Amino acid sequence: MWELSRPDNPLMGQVPAAGQYGQVQALFDHGRLIAVHTSVQIGTGAGGSAAARLSVDHPFAREYAERIGAELAWHGGLTLDYFHVDGHPQFIECNPRTVEPGNAAAAGADLPALTIALSSGRPSPAQPVVGRAGVRTRSALALALGAAERGNSRLAVAGVLASCALSRGNLGRAVEVLTPVRRDPMSVIPLTVTASRLLARPGDAGRIAAAAVEDYSISPSVIARVRP
Repeated sequence: MWELSRPDNPLMGQVPAAGQYGQVQALFDHGRLIAVHTSVQIGTGAGGSAAARLSVDHPFAREYAERIGAELAWHGGLTLDYFHVDGHPQFIECNPRTVEPGNAAAAGADLPALTIALSSGRPSPAQPVVGRAGVRTRSALALALGAAERGNSRLAVAGVLASCALSRGNLGRAVEVLTPVRRDPMSVIPLTVTASRLLARPGDAGRIAAAAVEDYSISPSVIARVRP
């Protein structure tokens, strides 16, 4: 208990929220909304991540994101995670950037392209670009990692990879956003290497995911160093 109550170790407590995980991504030009997209999780990767998404029409989430951006006079990307029941969100996280924009781009809200245009001073759309509902996207690699982590089973990993390769089922027929081999042939390399490792040792899923996060994450010591 002492470790949890030290003055230099602040904690935030949360209560469980009902509903399905969703995300709203928005792009602002000095507080004016220029693009927005909402999606929900339909496939699970390592650590419960959203390895597959379905674009949805969640007007409340879009409205709240727009109000936050306007209040902050935000310039750039903003992403809010939430749980929802019937489209009514309970927000759980905010990122001052756009996150995993593959589903948005497939649904017509190309956030990377719009961000480049915004940062280079090109005119912003007169009306907000809104991603259309009903578009499924997935990452075969992330789905395979999730299957291996949950079941520690070669059969589960092989099933996911086969469904994606053969465009079978809802996730298999979704648009691939991480390793689109037909459009980006070189992406077959990380897919093949990781898939081979998972098929040989599915128990390595957690270590693979942890190593990927460690490569880009900021440690507490770095935060302490840069904090004024």
